Amino acid sequence: MIDWNKTIYLCLLACCLSVVGSGEAMAVANDGVAADDSKPMNILVLYADDWRNDTLGVAGNSVVKTPVLDDLARNGVRFTHNCVTTSICGISRASLFTGQWMSRHGNRSFKPWKTPWEETFPGLLRSNGYHVGHVGKWHNGKFPKENFDFSTSYYGKHWLEQPDGSKIHVTQKNENDALEFLRTKPDDKPFCLTVAFFATHAEDSNPLQFLPQPESMELYKDIEIPVPSNATQESFDRLPEFVGNEKNEGRNRWHWRFDTPEKFQTMMKNYYRLATEVDSTCGKILAELEKQGLKENTLVIFTTDNGYYHAEHGLADKWYPHQESIRVPLIIDDPRMKESLRGKTNDDLTLNVDLAPTILTAAGIETPATMQGTDMSPLYLAGEKPQWRKDFFYEHPMLKSTDFIPASEALVTKDWKYFYWPEFDREQLFDLRSDPAEEHDLASDPAFKEQLVQMRKRFATLKVTAN
Repeated sequence: MIDWNKTIYLCLLACCLSVVGSGEAMAVANDGVAADDSKPMNILVLYADDWRNDTLGVAGNSVVKTPVLDDLARNGVRFTHNCVTTSICGISRASLFTGQWMSRHGNRSFKPWKTPWEETFPGLLRSNGYHVGHVGKWHNGKFPKENFDFSTSYYGKHWLEQPDGSKIHVTQKNENDALEFLRTKPDDKPFCLTVAFFATHAEDSNPLQFLPQPESMELYKDIEIPVPSNATQESFDRLPEFVGNEKNEGRNRWHWRFDTPEKFQTMMKNYYRLATEVDSTCGKILAELEKQGLKENTLVIFTTDNGYYHAEHGLADKWYPHQESIRVPLIIDDPRMKESLRGKTNDDLTLNVDLAPTILTAAGIETPATMQGTDMSPLYLAGEKPQWRKDFFYEHPMLKSTDFIPASEALVTKDWKYFYWPEFDREQLFDLRSDPAEEHDLASDPAFKEQLVQMRKRFATLKVTAN
């Protein structure tokens, strides 16, 4: 495979050295924008929780206010069909750090993954001279504090008690800790910081579920949040009986949040308030980069661990292979990008497992063979678009019991989706072009028999390669 980053770098360097007399390397983009390429690139990962693809103003959501992230997308590239390979907090986070499907890294709940730390992106960055930090949510067993130069780990509640007995909002603590990392890091090392927000995750044990900061309560106050068209009993009744029943945890949490119009409005407004607070904190962190003169040498990534039902199909939370659950935001602001390409969108099928190899390549570190994702940077750096995946395998384990959260698997393309429920040997087939809400199962329709056979065969092939 061509190493596009190396090729581009060498070409630009050769061009630059012909006109620059100093010994310090400078890379000059094709449209004339200069960027210092003499130092290893810094890495900043802004990692939110329970945000779906359209929890962004720039994604077409006319309600939610995310001005900072909207600007980040306008300055970088936004991937419109980015998905997770498992839609749940802990497993998806393990996939982020390892670049592997659940089947390979082995974390099937919230315990440590089995992949060696030295084969993760933070482990490799640190062993190659990076100052590495983690702020916020971990959710993969005991936090490995010894593997970081700077670390704080907390999640589960929106308001945290401090040593002096006062309370601080979890997003404010994310902000404080991230700024402390940036202000105390050594100047002679490149850095990598993951800011792992807890918001917009619900505080499940609290009947209020979403608890924003008091200063946010005026936001969305006089707005009516649109109710999804398939947030209906009819949609719930169309689900397979082992999901579409009152014992299922997705339905249980729907009752917590969405089972009356008044509750829906209250919950969604507070959910969006939490999102706007995260957006504001991202702005403070990015402003600190600018203040320190680091913006032009820092790869910035914004994404999230999984999507989220906003009452679609009569469900709440995530887990299952519907678009609301698996499709998540991804914004990349890479200083190597041409100015003429900034603000564009990309509709290729990208995945959370692609981020680890993308980060390592940006840092000039070889991606280990154990990583299953693919460096995404050729999609926005290469002059000619590379070949890219057209489909992917989705997997989610059973949790507790089939009544609570049954296992689910899927083959996902941009046009079609094949569901497989392994504990029930049940198939479903959806045409996403004519049925983007995934309401009409075509698996038993004779007119789509050949499509079902093809999807089933491809599904089996990709399932093997996920291990």
